[in-house]
Amino acid sequence: MTTSTPLLDLDGPSYVRVVRASAWYDLVVTAGFATPWTYALVHDVLSSWSRAWELGTFPRTDPIQTLFANLMGSVVIVWAVLRLAAPLRVHGLLDGVARALFTVWMAYALAQGAPGVLWPFLGVEVAWGVAQLVPWLRKR
Repeated sequence: MTTSTPLLDLDGPSYVRVVRASAWYDLVVTAGFATPWTYALVHDVLSSWSRAWELGTFPRTDPIQTLFANLMGSVVIVWAVLRLAAPLRVHGLLDGVARALFTVWMAYALAQGAPGVLWPFLGVEVAWGVAQLVPWLRKR
């Protein structure tokens, strides 16, 4: 009788590589949200993409929006650095749960009329979430 090893075995090195890769993605994608100056640039780029692709308009920035973007960017950067410095399996579980929450809130924002430029980001959140949660569900 032959048993096949799942693509992402929770106890194997491939799972920890996924945890680390998702951390690199977070670092690259969210670093621009961490300061008011870089957030202004990210906002302008996303806004111009959204207009160019006819996916809706972004609201103008304001101090509260900038504050929350900076808080999110700062926390995600710290979380990403932790997963890069010490990528543990449990970090994948927690990151998968966080991505499920991010997915729900992005879907909610889209349902409330947020610009469609969020769709690709939602898709990536789902993909990383599935990659990190499915091995835990299989082990269960």
